[in-house]
Amino acid sequence: MTFEPQGSFISSSSASNAGDPAVYFRREFDVDDRLQRATLRITALGIVEPYLNGVRVGDEVLAPGWTSYRHRVMVSSYDVTDQLVAGHNALGAIVGEGWAVGDLTWEKKRHNYTDRPALFAQLELEYAERTEIIATDEQFRVGEGAVRGNGIYSGETYDARLEPDGWHQPAFDDTGWASAQLFDWSLETLELPTAPPIRRIEEIVPVDILTSPQGKTIVDFGQIVSGWVRLTVSGEAGKTVTLRYAEVLTPDGELETETNRGAETTDRYTLRGGGETWEPGFTFHGFRYVEVSGWPGSPEKDAFRAVVVHSDMPRTGWFETSNELVNQLHKNVVWSMRGNFVGVPTDCPQRDERLGWAGDLNVFAPTATFLYDVRGVLGSWLQDLAAEQEETGSVPWVVPYVAANMVPVPSTPTAIWSDVAVSLPWTLYQEYGDLDILRRSYDSMTAFIRQVEPLLNESCLWDTGFQFGDWLDPDAPADRPWDGKTDNHLIAAAYLCKTTREMAETSRLLGEKDDAARFRALHEKVRGAFRDEYVSANGRVTNESATAYALVIMFGILDEDQRRKAGDRLAQIVEKTDFTISTGFAGTHVLTHALSSTGHLEQAYKLLLNTAPPSFLYPVTMGATTMWERWDSLLPDGTVHATGMTSLNHYALGAIGDWLQRVVGGLNRVEAGWTRIRIAPKPGGGIMSAKAAHHTPGGKVEVSWRVEDNEMVLDVIVPPGSSAEVILPLHPDKPELEVGPGPHSWRYALSEKYGAPVEYTLDTVLGEIFTNSEVWAAVLDVFREHLPGVPLDAAATHLAAMPLSAVVERAPDTKELERDLRDVLSRANA
Repeated sequence: MTFEPQGSFISSSSASNAGDPAVYFRREFDVDDRLQRATLRITALGIVEPYLNGVRVGDEVLAPGWTSYRHRVMVSSYDVTDQLVAGHNALGAIVGEGWAVGDLTWEKKRHNYTDRPALFAQLELEYAERTEIIATDEQFRVGEGAVRGNGIYSGETYDARLEPDGWHQPAFDDTGWASAQLFDWSLETLELPTAPPIRRIEEIVPVDILTSPQGKTIVDFGQIVSGWVRLTVSGEAGKTVTLRYAEVLTPDGELETETNRGAETTDRYTLRGGGETWEPGFTFHGFRYVEVSGWPGSPEKDAFRAVVVHSDMPRTGWFETSNELVNQLHKNVVWSMRGNFVGVPTDCPQRDERLGWAGDLNVFAPTATFLYDVRGVLGSWLQDLAAEQEETGSVPWVVPYVAANMVPVPSTPTAIWSDVAVSLPWTLYQEYGDLDILRRSYDSMTAFIRQVEPLLNESCLWDTGFQFGDWLDPDAPADRPWDGKTDNHLIAAAYLCKTTREMAETSRLLGEKDDAARFRALHEKVRGAFRDEYVSANGRVTNESATAYALVIMFGILDEDQRRKAGDRLAQIVEKTDFTISTGFAGTHVLTHALSSTGHLEQAYKLLLNTAPPSFLYPVTMGATTMWERWDSLLPDGTVHATGMTSLNHYALGAIGDWLQRVVGGLNRVEAGWTRIRIAPKPGGGIMSAKAAHHTPGGKVEVSWRVEDNEMVLDVIVPPGSSAEVILPLHPDKPELEVGPGPHSWRYALSEKYGAPVEYTLDTVLGEIFTNSEVWAAVLDVFREHLPGVPLDAAATHLAAMPLSAVVERAPDTKELERDLRDVLSRANA
């Protein structure tokens, strides 16, 4: 659908300063009684709420969302025929600062696109013999009302006493208002959206209303979300209720705003007087807790609702197991995605950032495509990326790219962040099987590869320039998150092996034969250069880090024998770290895949199920309801890791969802668009059942497995138009079956006992205890008390075969040591 924009953008006569009221626009017009159809096209530089004859138009919020406004401004369209009457009518709109005018980035830079809110509206009145256009021009009037202040980071201030009664209805006296000013903005930037709008998706009732030690009233919604609070309140006119939003409480129960950083995240509502219901419309917050002050009387739960807001994407993927900690982990992945798909795929929704960081999205994209239909949101984002790339000559690290000085250095080509231009279209094509996705991004994809190619050295190795590296490696210095254990240029060279292969395949699929040959040759060169520089003949990789091994295993850099040996070495590294996480953004999303695909499923499950920090489940044990930016964003004592980078709603590390769905659930796509499916659950870790379901382009595929009385039960539904290869899990004969569309079931006895809990005794070897971090920590405490100074290190492989009894025999106080150990083991077995 297209439209021909007419009229102009309009605005008030002065620039906007921080804290200024939102701008109110209105115009009256007549409608003939022979009207057949009326369509409102409307957008803004800022955030717009449209009204016709006093009634809110549509259910979109935060419209038009955030795009690369210099290139693309989205225009919403509404059929408003039923909202008009024959005779006199009124069109109104409130425009707040939004992303176009207000503070953005931690530098609080304003006026990134324009110095004032501006409105574009086009009302198309269709009659049998003509179409009449009411378009924004100088006939519109401009005033102000109850929205006294608004900002994405700051929140909204609303004084209900100042809302002009009937301002958006006919016959309102607007003589005190000014004439709108024409605003110079190209109408060529206007587009009809391809992405779903941002909407109110869900409402959450408080789980508790707390009184803090300082006497503050704090509403707990039990879940970190993106959105705002709707309140219902009765009181005298002039009373102001203040809502302060935060993700977490301090250990002593006060509101903790550390993770908001410099964002004020505060809404203020001043009562008109009487019973009133209000919610903001020109801001959003990331929060679980809300501190309420100024409330008349004692607030009750029914007075508050958390309104969950994000892009209205259809849900497409589900997963659950018999392990409740793993289930909560997956729920946290889903909630973090929801909280960070508010128009733009952002890093976090709560602090003075909320930017479209490309690296976060790149590693999370396979999980995102499973959970939701993201064609619209990410397709639109890729259009912004291509536009910014063409203008600046490089792929920005954040999209939209609001200002050159928004990040510490200019956006030069980097792995993971910049190469999203190649890998994201490839991921979307794999999920949806639509070659047009690759066609639309082809120029952008090739431009990135061609920009990197001259940066390679004479051996075709990418070994110069800034790189983010294994961002937020747990061992990196807190003030240097890019300075992890793995060489940054090793990471860049490994990712280039991946993206050149994706580029060559894309060219082949699109029939670009010359490009396909060129990029295939480039891929072989960069792969060879990587192997020459970083890989020994037997598969050892320099740096000896988990990230380095995971990348070479998963990116097709090694031959088969090297890959097997690299998998063995990776398993040793993971064991040496007591099955805690030692990878950052670059390595975490492929770590468990690298283990399970090289025959180390047991180590992958131990990594998944570990609860000691840093680990996937440590945040869950700390009450997390979303994914964290750092594994230890909250320390064990409940305090925030004070680095300024401790968001509690950050989806990047939620990329583990892809492994859960594919390996634990067993649901794998073999061919683009899911026309060919592989059902291959890999049970482990004592998990007794799992389910995975996904809406593919051809229909819903489902997998469910469970162990009952040492029998495996597997149920599968294959969608129409697809076929599936089924690998029966834990089957003694390891059969591989081919099935077509429809339901299929298998039940068979297991040849070995599965899922039996470990029974710890004094005959248990240390190697078995090392694998359970909680039990080992308790045993180690006993050893330290009774055997001070004796080195008992889980990394010491020569101790793995030693039973506990052998240690007891060497102790000077055998009886006391044995007593305390038996006590610890008894608790572990309970």
